Amino acid sequence: MIEKKIGSLSIWVFENLSRYEELGHFVSTRMGGLSSSPYDSLNLSFNVRDDPEKVLENRKLLAETLGIPLTSLTTAKQIHKGNIKIVSEELRGRGSIDYKGAINATDAMVTNVPNICLMILLADCVPILFYDSSKRVIGIAHAGWRGTLQFVAQKTVKALREEFGCLPQDIVIGIGPSIGPCCYQVGQEILSQVEDVFGTKQDFIRNESEDGKGYFDLWRANLEHLLQAGIPENNIEVAKVCTSHHPDLFFSYRHKKGKTGRFGASIVIW
Repeated sequence: MIEKKIGSLSIWVFENLSRYEELGHFVSTRMGGLSSSPYDSLNLSFNVRDDPEKVLENRKLLAETLGIPLTSLTTAKQIHKGNIKIVSEELRGRGSIDYKGAINATDAMVTNVPNICLMILLADCVPILFYDSSKRVIGIAHAGWRGTLQFVAQKTVKALREEFGCLPQDIVIGIGPSIGPCCYQVGQEILSQVEDVFGTKQDFIRNESEDGKGYFDLWRANLEHLLQAGIPENNIEVAKVCTSHHPDLFFSYRHKKGKTGRFGASIVIW
């Protein structure tokens, strides 16, 4: 990924997705906004007890800085599952100015409608961005451990194929900053589910201890699911940036013990 300074904001973009002039995308950081501690400063979530007026101003600042109409931002009420929503013109701007209006019970969105800016909110979970330039279709997925083990990445690819006729070899993907295997220690319950899903813990759990704990590699798990879905590995860019290791750049739920804001990941066809 590449970091860009735009005004007061620090924005990260994928090299592979940046090749397409008709495509806009970003991963925001926590810097350059108006929110106070522990949400300082560019918190984009209305659902973390931050002052909603400051959250709205943060979103307005982000949209204005990037040249995206606030009314194009389209968000969801994320529930850490594998639910996919096809976003139509009628859903443009849902959740842009409040939490109540966000698309209900959804962790991934896909659309072929221009100027709908799909945005998910994060503080350790994995953002996954999808683009098929031949069909001009975009997607975005929010993958925590639950969503990962419920195949949200594969389900998004399936939606792109079934709803829009996308071919796996045409889909370009970015896996963004999230908690890494250096920091994401989990217990036996999750380790068992990883083994059930993949048939093995090897490659997905690091440094397993005698007391049944280990470090879950969400990046590798989602990459494996995408490869299983037929996506060529050279179509996938993995940021390998740990949010818990960089709490000065990104909000991290684990590092801040739950009291923190959310950064955004977004994609739009112009």
